[in-house]
Amino acid sequence: MDFTECYGDTVSSVAAAARSGCRKRVRRLMKRGLSVDCPDNRGWVALHEAAAAGSKDCVQELLSAAGAAGSSRGCRAYVNALTHEGESACYLAAQRGHLAVVRLLLKAHANINQLTNDLSCPLYAAVDGGYKEVVELLVSKGAEVNRTHTASCWTCLHQAVYKGHSEIVRTLVNVCNLEALDDHGISPLFVAAQYGQQECLEILVNAGANVSTQAADLATPLLIASQEGHQACVDFLLDRGADPNVACSHDWPQLPIHAAAEFGHIGVLRRLIAVTDRVCDRGDGMVSPLYVAVNRHQSKSIEILLREGYSPDAQDCTHFLGIRSPLSFALCRTSNKPYSESVRMLVAAGASFSEEDWIYALATDKTDLLQLILEHRWIPRPEALTRNCSVPHHGKTVLKLQELRELLCVALNQVHFSACWLPLLLKAGLEPSLLLQPHMLEQADGEVLNYLLEFLNWSTLSPPLKHILERRRTEKTWEPCPQFESIPCLSYLCRLQVRLVLGPDLLMRTNVVQQLPVPSPLHGFLQFRDTPKASYTHSPPSPLLNRIQGYRSTHQHIHVL
Repeated sequence: MDFTECYGDTVSSVAAAARSGCRKRVRRLMKRGLSVDCPDNRGWVALHEAAAAGSKDCVQELLSAAGAAGSSRGCRAYVNALTHEGESACYLAAQRGHLAVVRLLLKAHANINQLTNDLSCPLYAAVDGGYKEVVELLVSKGAEVNRTHTASCWTCLHQAVYKGHSEIVRTLVNVCNLEALDDHGISPLFVAAQYGQQECLEILVNAGANVSTQAADLATPLLIASQEGHQACVDFLLDRGADPNVACSHDWPQLPIHAAAEFGHIGVLRRLIAVTDRVCDRGDGMVSPLYVAVNRHQSKSIEILLREGYSPDAQDCTHFLGIRSPLSFALCRTSNKPYSESVRMLVAAGASFSEEDWIYALATDKTDLLQLILEHRWIPRPEALTRNCSVPHHGKTVLKLQELRELLCVALNQVHFSACWLPLLLKAGLEPSLLLQPHMLEQADGEVLNYLLEFLNWSTLSPPLKHILERRRTEKTWEPCPQFESIPCLSYLCRLQVRLVLGPDLLMRTNVVQQLPVPSPLHGFLQFRDTPKASYTHSPPSPLLNRIQGYRSTHQHIHVL
């Protein structure tokens, strides 16, 4: 599409000659009486063209003509004529780094601080372009150095730091306010840390800028450098006294270590771990960096934090974040996979399980998560449990009494999935009698009941439990195995006795059975490998989150220990 007719080049003949830098032609046209102040469609006159082109000769010619045509006041008005964008000839020359032209215009009384429509000025334009000599000239001639520019209220020093013009920064730190703040309370030093301008950062600090300045949202230079992963800036700020333990948020006690963990800047994270107060790990009113690492699925950050001794349980952050523990957070952020890498590392590190955490492992026909848990957790005998004991056993963390109680509570409220979780729990050493609850016997599938009873002496069940089984058989909701009609045979009783003596935890989870003085074919029998598993009856289950919500609203605690 051709817009030529709408936006034609209306530049005058003198302006066109000035644009080309041809002094002789400019002079010849002016002698013919052609105007030097006829604007084009942008508001540009010949002086603007000459200044923007960096043609000192043409500028000199035009200024001489303007001075000869009238009073000095008229010449000053011509020098300071503005385009439709509010740009003066001095601004255009400074913007393009034309030192000689700027010097000539200033001599002709150009307004050194004239603002454009977008609040820029000759000095800001020269700073932005990195024209050191022009900046030095304007500063020496009295340019206002601390005026704010742009909608964000940046000063020239902010812009010089942002662009990384270190030599210009060296000039400006001697005349500018080092602590000037933009509309977000951000100082030039903060900008240097944010954009990784290490040399500028060092110049500012050496000039006396405050390394602990805080923005309006309480963010510090150390926080922003950690967030952006600028290792050299982080090291320099810490070496110069920046405090890594200053809270950097109005909403929660965020520290630089949180920013490094959240964005996976491992080198920065290692440095901050060494200097950050460990109260952030477990302290009340604090937030462990594990939470933010889990939030962003930063596996490497999680790995390093756990390796350096940060607790996989952290503190309860329900008040701040609505989250109970890093593990709970990782589980709820797991998508369609059985579990995430974050979950795997937290479980391996010994994270404690709450009642709600167990739902993710038991309220599903997928057993991957439960298998992962049982790889790293040891289910002890009930008589060995103590409320606060979780010492490692066989290289694994032992479930605490409260954890086992909550596991059983969830299991007995998820009987529909018992064909999936029951074999795993029993083979992991769970005492089967803990599941002999009326609810289990009433709700479990027939095959599940038979599998459970294979681990018990069915002849010694209590009368109420036998009554439930008899009723189910009458109702034809359970068909018992043939051997349940008679007294258990001696081999079966011996198997139960071996289980009782050794303990189900040792019998099912170690190779101790291989050391017993019995024929090798009996090894599998002693470990119940001959017992057929129940098959899971598939039905379209509701989404896991719906099952969790339903569990919260309907479950009852079943006391079994």
